[in-house]
Amino acid sequence: MRPENQSSVSEFLLLGLPIQPGQHGVFFSLFLGMYLTTVLGNLLIILLIRLDSRLHTPMYFFLSHLAFTDISLSSVTVPKMLMNMQTGQQSISYIGCISQLYFFIFFAGLDNLLLAVMAYDRYVAICHPLHYTTIMREGLCTLLVCGSWILSGVHDLLHTLLLVRLSFCIDNTITNFFCDLSVLLKLSCSDISLNELVIFTEGGVLFLLPFGTVFGSYIRIGTIILRVPSTKRLTKAFSTCGSHLFAVSLYYATTAAVYFFSSSWDSKHIIASVLYAMVTPMLNPFIYSLRNRDIKQALEMCVHRINFFRQQTQNPPVTVRCAVRNVS
Repeated sequence: MRPENQSSVSEFLLLGLPIQPGQHGVFFSLFLGMYLTTVLGNLLIILLIRLDSRLHTPMYFFLSHLAFTDISLSSVTVPKMLMNMQTGQQSISYIGCISQLYFFIFFAGLDNLLLAVMAYDRYVAICHPLHYTTIMREGLCTLLVCGSWILSGVHDLLHTLLLVRLSFCIDNTITNFFCDLSVLLKLSCSDISLNELVIFTEGGVLFLLPFGTVFGSYIRIGTIILRVPSTKRLTKAFSTCGSHLFAVSLYYATTAAVYFFSSSWDSKHIIASVLYAMVTPMLNPFIYSLRNRDIKQALEMCVHRINFFRQQTQNPPVTVRCAVRNVS
């Protein structure tokens, strides 16, 4: 505790990304394009799942929630970063910082839980295909999603309430483009031992439990496949799990780069944060669409419908009227 530096902080200073002044315009256009791609790509997935009845299955039900989570996760941090780059202002109010932290923890935790739920769904589909519809019934799918939302909400509320009780030092500079919990704890002048204890216990369990579910599910899937190896079975498993496995690998790799393999908040750590908060949500629509036959077919059907309605609008049907003469 450092009482000599203790002060009531009304705002924080976000240093943002280490970009040269003459390159702000280029990076602003780049990050704006990435954000729009994230929003439009994930919205397209949600729309396709909603419109195509063939996609009304547990896997795509979970995918639609993951797409919404990715949109929300990017929207928590990227618009503020873009506004700061455009206006040159780097400040964020205390309330704004706490709110950003709250929603960032919420959607990051929800992303983790949904990936675990999707891994369990793939495990049931491959290891228990004959009982898939019985196990993954609508009630269980709804319960898993609602449980993920509630658990993530309790998780981030706990960490946010523990944070707001702290006092902060005069140095209110955040060496990143968003308010992150670990950075804010370093700026605090209060005793953060309770916060650290909760992070390593409750936070560790909430991270390791989904990770263990994902890891265990794919270990079991691999064991089942290798027990009776065949090209057809390997192809089917890869088409079923390939997209999700790649998304999981990308998520945990960027998470580890941000929170485990960086000793200080240097430029490498900030780059890892960009990958975690911006690149991963942007890539998920491509991951789940490029190698997914159902999504491709739904997209093609949607394009055909749009073209059909466009043709109907441009060339309305001609009504032929026949004149009937009365013969007397």
